[in-house]
Amino acid sequence: MSKSTSSTLNNNKHVKELLAIMKSNRMSGAKDLHAIIGYVGAVERQIAGMENELKAMQRELENLRENNHPLRKTLQGVINALQEQVSKLREQLNRLKHTIIDGCKNALESFREKGLSALRNIAEFIDIRPGLENLRENLDNGIKQNNAAIDKIEAVSAEYHEVGRHIRNMGRTLTGKEAIQEAKPSGNLAKTFEAPFRANRACLTAARRSVNAALNAVTRLEKTEHKPPVMDTLKRFDDQIKQVHKDAPTVVRLRPVNHDER
Repeated sequence: MSKSTSSTLNNNKHVKELLAIMKSNRMSGAKDLHAIIGYVGAVERQIAGMENELKAMQRELENLRENNHPLRKTLQGVINALQEQVSKLREQLNRLKHTIIDGCKNALESFREKGLSALRNIAEFIDIRPGLENLRENLDNGIKQNNAAIDKIEAVSAEYHEVGRHIRNMGRTLTGKEAIQEAKPSGNLAKTFEAPFRANRACLTAARRSVNAALNAVTRLEKTEHKPPVMDTLKRFDDQIKQVHKDAPTVVRLRPVNHDER
């Protein structure tokens, strides 16, 4: 992972400098840009939470004593799929952070060349809408995967208990006891494995909320076109007035006739 993406955006020198310039000049877009950076940071924390939940899932699976338990193979496949999904989310997030950092850097370079007027539309430098929309799509897919995993755990657990009921009933029949009519509900093992998936789904859902909030801030930023600074405006008007005087035709004034000179 590169140095620029291993730390939060708030610590990046280009991001900090651009925000400081925008805030000191009371540019309305500063609030939305700061919000976007905060929401991206929230997504990063939520992805870290997902990675921790996946580690917990793997530990639970390794602690399963029965190597041939029907849940083991099912869960290992689901965990592998989720690990791949979270890795993609992490890569997308890092690309998104790079886009923001590069955009801030380019905006600063333009500012140094042209002044505050270069920052009239900051969204032109920080084009992160496509990245956020792709990230949201993958978060939705991750939520669907977790829902499918929970359903699969419950189905396998129910089947496992149903088989157990049949085996127990065979023994009860041989001993003359009445057969058990209903299988046990999902046991503690199923609930144990469902818990990390539910926690992971909660992280994904929270990350999606953060992405949606970031997209709303991007929309506001795109609609904000800052008025040029007052001094730039006055200078432009002064240049226009000078140009008008320069282009105006020269007026030849006739000397009044002195009748006494006749």
